[in-house]
Formats: sequence, structure tokens, C-alpha cells
Amino acid sequence: MNAPEKNANIDVLKARLASAQSLVLADFRGLTVESDNKLRREFRAVGCEYQVVKNTLLGKAVKGTPMEVLESLLAGPTAIAFSTEDPSAPAKVATKVARAESKFVIKGGFIDGKLLDQKGVMALSALPGKAEARAAFLATLLAVPQNFLRLLNAAPQNLVYLLAAREDALKGGE
Repeated sequence: MNAPEKNANIDVLKARLASAQSLVLADFRGLTVESDNKLRREFRAVGCEYQVVKNTLLGKAVKGTPMEVLESLLAGPTAIAFSTEDPSAPAKVATKVARAESKFVIKGGFIDGKLLDQKGVMALSALPGKAEARAAFLATLLAVPQNFLRLLNAAPQNLVYLLAAREDALKGGE
């Protein structure tokens, strides 16, 4: 690869990483092609990008950005996974794969200007995703009106039950 191609690749990588909400770095040494393809499909399914990059290219792409702290993790084969939508998505998939594949080792990650170690990435994977957080928030918002409607319906409903019980009692007495 000549210098203009390298510079173009660095610029493309820098632009893609600039929009990333979080990033996970991993060592994929020893993975079979089949497991690597399965891994790529899992990342794609949750809206993440996954690619193998040269450490020097990644180092040049993050130079002068908040992600510059990642340079300490750039040793050995490096694969990056990042998401522009859900910050916990790459960590969730990477942690799941690392538990299933002993040869896939999480090196660390990056979120909100902070470098994460392997334990930090695993802690990030335990956080609820964007969809889960939205669902919990919506359930919280809907709980109050639902309880209010149940309360409003309780008195008439209890009256109907009382009248039905009285009707059954009168029919039984005849």
C-alpha cells in the first residue's frame, strides 16, 4: 500500500471513529474463519462495525483525538468494534463472544473520553442498551396513568360485583 492509499485509509478510519459512541479493542489471534464470520454477523446484527486494523494505521487515526489514549492497547493483532448508535452494543457482543471463544480476548475499550480495561468493558456490557432503557422509561411514564385508571374503575367494578353477588343470593333463596 502506497502513502496516498494509507493516508486515505487513515482519513476514512478517523471519520468513522469520530462518530463512534464507544469502541472495543480485541485480540482475535487463533480464531477460525468460520468463527470470525459468525462474530462479524453478530456485530452487524446489533448495528456495530467490526474490522481488523493495523496498529500503526489505528494509532495515526486516533492521534490528536480524545481516543489517543488507546495507543497503549495497540500491541499484537487488533480488531475494533464500534457503534454510532448504542454505546453498550459493542461491549455486549464482545463480552458474549469472549465468553464463548477463548481465543477472542478483549484488550480494552473507550467511551466518553475514558479508556476502559477488560473489566470496564465487561461492566459496560452489563448496562442496559438503548432500546432497553427506552422501554424502562416508557414503562415508568405509563405506570402512573395506568394505576389511576385502575383506581377509577375499581369502585364501579366493585359495585357490579356486589350487585351480581346479591342477585345470586336472591336467586338461591327462591
